[in-house]
Formats: sequence, structure tokens, C-alpha cells
Amino acid sequence: MTAWVPSDALGRRILCGTEFATVRYVGSVPPTAGIWLGVEWDDPQRGKHNGTHEGTQYFKCRHPRGGSFIRPNKANFGVDFLTAVKDRYGLNDKQDVHHGKESTLVFGKKTVEFVGMDSIIEQQRQLNQLVDISVHECAVSHADQKEEISRTCANIRHINLSKNLISSWETVTDIASQVQNLETLNISENKMKFPSTSVSVSSVFLKLRILALNQTEITWTEVLLCAPGWPALEELYLTSNNITVLERPENVLQTLKLLDLSDNQLLDGNQLHLIAHLPRLEQLILRNTGISSIHFPDAGFGFKTKMFPSLKRLAINDNKISQWSSINELDKLPSLCSLQCHNNPLMDTEKNPETLRQLIIAKIGQLGVLNKSEILPAERKGAELDYRKIFGNDWIAAGGHWNPERNRPSEEFLAAHPRYPSLCLKYGAPEEGELKRQQPLTLKNQLLTLTIKCPDKPEQKPLEKKLPDSMTIQRVKGLLYRLLKIPGSELKLSYESSKLEGKEVELDNDLKPLQFYSIENGDCVLVRW
Repeated sequence: MTAWVPSDALGRRILCGTEFATVRYVGSVPPTAGIWLGVEWDDPQRGKHNGTHEGTQYFKCRHPRGGSFIRPNKANFGVDFLTAVKDRYGLNDKQDVHHGKESTLVFGKKTVEFVGMDSIIEQQRQLNQLVDISVHECAVSHADQKEEISRTCANIRHINLSKNLISSWETVTDIASQVQNLETLNISENKMKFPSTSVSVSSVFLKLRILALNQTEITWTEVLLCAPGWPALEELYLTSNNITVLERPENVLQTLKLLDLSDNQLLDGNQLHLIAHLPRLEQLILRNTGISSIHFPDAGFGFKTKMFPSLKRLAINDNKISQWSSINELDKLPSLCSLQCHNNPLMDTEKNPETLRQLIIAKIGQLGVLNKSEILPAERKGAELDYRKIFGNDWIAAGGHWNPERNRPSEEFLAAHPRYPSLCLKYGAPEEGELKRQQPLTLKNQLLTLTIKCPDKPEQKPLEKKLPDSMTIQRVKGLLYRLLKIPGSELKLSYESSKLEGKEVELDNDLKPLQFYSIENGDCVLVRW
């Protein structure tokens, strides 16, 4: 008996066992009899050839060994959306509904039992109440009969359709057109065809706010062609799509607040200029995008860029940024308050991660969160005072002076330290006498081993910490805010020593180093707030 092959099999997504593939050929393969499907596997290791058999090329593959021929009865062409929903939530038609027979309904972890024909009515009612539906990896391939979804699941607002057998954007539209109040849609991990011409504005995605298209092989051009159909979209996730080139969105994506382009190898950092004028974009995620530099050429030292006017949160982890100039450029963003920048070559320029953090804080004036850790006022003040002092001699050598009439730092210095003039205005310009007393930041033979206690908080266990004796009280406070997770209140520090039994010495000058107070190894720092 010949297995059934859908009339639109060519280009369809299928499952063969647990392996995903795309049908590239339907027909005979002489000298064998019968119909064969030529498939290109998602995992090329599963294949045997490139679509060629005995000298004849039946189809093409991206990978030289990514193809195979299989019989149609080995291919699972998937199920309709509603069948998948009923199977997923224990509501399929195979349940025993004879009078007196028990049947169960499963919602997440909750199981409800019903008896007899009443269960069908109750199941239908429960299905109609579903708001958030997940049919992840349920082999969904098509929509079902017209209006069946809207009649059965009238209240759906959120759908997870990831890792299914959806072959085209048209199928997504067929499903979504039956969901009037759709707000969230995840169709990641579906390799599908997208429109090649602009999509007209329709009511299908009128209320859609969140859309995930990760690992769908969509291009940025295709995103822009579909975007007129997403008039209210606020969050767009496009990770792992081989997007290399961006184009400027014209009259589309203007409502977007979050854009995730992670794991796409962008051609260069200048590609970002093409999306820099999205007026409401607040969060941009660019993890592992291959960018090596960031530059906003429209603004000079000490000025704000007109690009990314609303951007508050930026993630540039796992990239190739190696120059401090890119960090300097981020200070030009007018709204930036949160930055993630782990795993860039720049992070290897300083051996001490604490010093690295202080430098970034000092360079970006409005930053409130760095690598998911809040920057409290005491830490910012300490970082900026240290920065002003560390580079003070360079500033003087470059023509800087405490007297405004003689203060002419070079362009080269200002390019490397664009925030330095504003730090001088904030804290006063450093004087030569102050800079001569500068101590090295961290030397092993200057480390003090101190016990840290909170006498008013008995539940807080004592800590032992090694700190350089050149560390200012301001920086010690910044460290303690993070270590002890203290809310933004004023810290009061003092210390006890075995040499001063029964006495506490107050650490009352934020600008003085630990060595100023003659603190020694084994002494105890007391923290109150």
C-alpha cells in the first residue's frame, strides 16, 4: 500500500523519528520503484549525500552530506494546531466518554477528574478558558478548519509554537487570524519561508506586543517586510538567524522597546547606526554579535548623541571589544543606565576585576547598574575620585592645570578620558602635591587580612576579606554595599585592634586610605547602618 503524500509536500517541514528535516524532492528514484522523499536534515550528520544519486542530482543541500532519501511512511507531516492543543492539555477525542467512565483533564501540574458525558462539556469550557497555550515541540504544521480555533479557544492571549513543523509565515498568519486578542507569540526554532514582498497592514497582529523569531532563518530584510503587520509590537527576539546586515526601518517598528539580535554575526559595529533612530527602543541585546567597536560620530567629547534616544539597557557581552574608546562612547548615550559587558577582550586589560569595574563606572556617568550589580552612590563617588587621581599626572602632562586660564589638556588626552573635565568640575582639579602621594592600587605585600563584622546585625555572619592598605574608605564602603547587599543608606565604619583593647577608632574620612588609620593584619572593621 502506497503511503499518503500531501499535495504541498515540497518545502514542508517533517519529523523522522526525532530528527527534523525539510522536504526538497518528491518523486521516483530509479531504478527503485515507488515514491521517495528527498530530505535535507537540520542535523547534517544525519545525512548521506548532497541530493545526488548515481550521477543524477534530485535536489540541493547546503551541506555536502546533509541529504537523504526516505519513504513517505517514515515522514511525520505534523498535526493541526487544535489537535496539538487537545493532546497537550489532555482533551483529545480519544478519551473514554461513556457514561460512568472517568476521564481526566490536565492543566500544567493540575489534574481534574470528570465523570460521563458531563466531562465533554466541562472540557470544552476549560479549553475556552485557556489564556496561555504552549504547544512547544508538538509537531504543529497547519492551522485547521477555518474559525475552529476561535470557536474553541476564544480567550487565548499568549501562544508558544516553538520547535514545530511550521513551514511558512502564511501558516502562522492562518493560526493568529483566529486569535483576536493575541499579545505574545513564540515561533522560534521553526525553519520557515517568509514573505518576499511587503505585508499589508491587517487586523491579524493588531494587539501583538511580544514576538520571538529565534532560529527561524529570517533575514533583517524579511523582518522589515513583515513589520507593517505588527503595528503595536514592543519586544522582538531575533537570536541565531545569521543576520549580518541591517537596514534602517522606515515607518515600521516605531513602537519597539526591546530588540534582541544576539548570536547574529553583524558585519561591523556601524550596522547599529541603521537602527539607532527607533524612537522608543529602551533595551538592546547584542550578545555574541561579533562587534569589535562602538562609535557615535554625531557627537564630540562630552556631548550626547542623538542616536538611541530612549536606550536604557544595553547588553554587549561575549563580543570582540578591546578598546576603552568604545566604553567612552557609551557615555554619549543620553538615557543609558544599565550595561552588561562581560567576556570582551577589554576585560583582560586589568588583572583586578574590581579596578576594571571602577574604571567603567567612572567613564559612564549616568550608569546605575553594571553587569547586573547596582552602582550605589558611595561606589560611584569612590570610583570617580580614584579615576581623577590615577590619571591626574597624565592630565597635567597633557596640559591640564587647576587654574582654568592655564588648563589646556590635549585632544589626545580628552579622547582617552572624555569625562575627566566633568570630574574636575565635580570634585575640583587635582593638584600636584596631592598626586605625588599616589599609592599603587594593589600590591600583594600591602594586602591586609581583615575581619568584617556588623555589631547591630547579629544575623550577619562575620566575613574575612583581603584589602590593599592603599584602598580609600570610600572604596571600602562601595565594596561593602555589594558584599553585604545593603540598601542605599549611609554606612558608618570603625575598627578595633588588639593593640587598642576596648577602643573603637572611627573611619571618618572617605578620601583617606586604610593605612592612614594604621590598620593592621587581623584587625576588625565594624559596619553600621
